[in-house]
Amino acid sequence: MIEIGQTYELEVVKILDFGAYLDAQELGEVLLPYKFMSDELSVGDSICVFLYLDSEDRPVATTQTPKASVGEFAYLRVLDVSRVGAFLDWGLDKDLLVPFAEQHTPLVEGHSYLVYLYRDKNDGRIAASSKIDKFIDEDKPHHFKPKQAVDLIIAHRTELGYKAIINHCSWGLLYNGDVFTRLNFGQKQKGFIKTIRPDGKIDLTLQGGQETRDKNADIILRYLNAKDGFAPVHDKSEPKLISELFGMSKGAFKKTIGRLYKQKIIRIEKDGIYLNTN
Repeated sequence: MIEIGQTYELEVVKILDFGAYLDAQELGEVLLPYKFMSDELSVGDSICVFLYLDSEDRPVATTQTPKASVGEFAYLRVLDVSRVGAFLDWGLDKDLLVPFAEQHTPLVEGHSYLVYLYRDKNDGRIAASSKIDKFIDEDKPHHFKPKQAVDLIIAHRTELGYKAIINHCSWGLLYNGDVFTRLNFGQKQKGFIKTIRPDGKIDLTLQGGQETRDKNADIILRYLNAKDGFAPVHDKSEPKLISELFGMSKGAFKKTIGRLYKQKIIRIEKDGIYLNTN
């Protein structure tokens, strides 16, 4: 089903002086204005477009890429505040409205906020809300599994760590002890499901998967190459020292040097690890 607020590959069915009409199925023929067309575009071609409503509430297409779609969260900057609400930069010519009723606290021009994109029930237009908690049902069942790779948006800092939005639908927690890099409010971050507690709450980690293992190995090898093949740490070193040198947990460090040792890339001595020169 074709819906406003999403991106689709649509077929060109008609080309006129002012633009091309695309087959949007249930929505009928939708205009792609001329300024978004290339000279090579022809009837029968497919083109990737985002659908929204114009000022007269008619479906219209654009090749501009929005920073978020309906049903997603994004960290967006306020361009202007008017008598109807705040307008955000979301990547399109037409700015995104946050009505006053949907502002957790009054939004300030020039500042950025974490918001959720939705379609207004009254007029169908795309709007945003900074009242993000009401769009995440913590009691709603989820189907995440330990070690699953997920997309995160950093949302709140707590005494325990960072609350993050998982795949635009659930809350999770990154504990301070599992964070070895700088995280900012609204930042998008790849992560992994660490554990799912008996109450359904989700613990997260930034470490996991082959990509992370390769990245950790690269960090250690780069350090060794820059320090004449030696690092004054090993599997019994203090976690703080390991974090300061490599920005990773002791557990991740031990697993990584264990792999490098088995591959005969390094050797582990009492005073640290050495890069094998052969």
